[in-house]
Amino acid sequence: MTGLLVHGDNHFIVQGPPPGRTAALALVRHWSIIQIGQETPVALRQWHILSRAFRETLEWAVIVPATTEVSPAVTQLLSELSARGVAILT
Repeated sequence: MTGLLVHGDNHFIVQGPPPGRTAALALVRHWSIIQIGQETPVALRQWHILSRAFRETLEWAVIVPATTEVSPAVTQLLSELSARGVAILT
């Protein structure tokens, strides 16, 4: 499965099942800070960042609360996903 993980003005295209709230927050924390040589925690290894995907293949979206606003482009993408019936979890 491919989905979108949104954290304020940052977003990730993710391969894996829709993460629950706790896992989504852990993924955002893990991927937001570049830590060269650090291994992905075992609990998060079922998800991987993709460098690109077609919007038509996105099957889920999760929005993690942040202090910054979601960018207009991602807001539009979320709207398109919602119109296609994709559940957007917050």
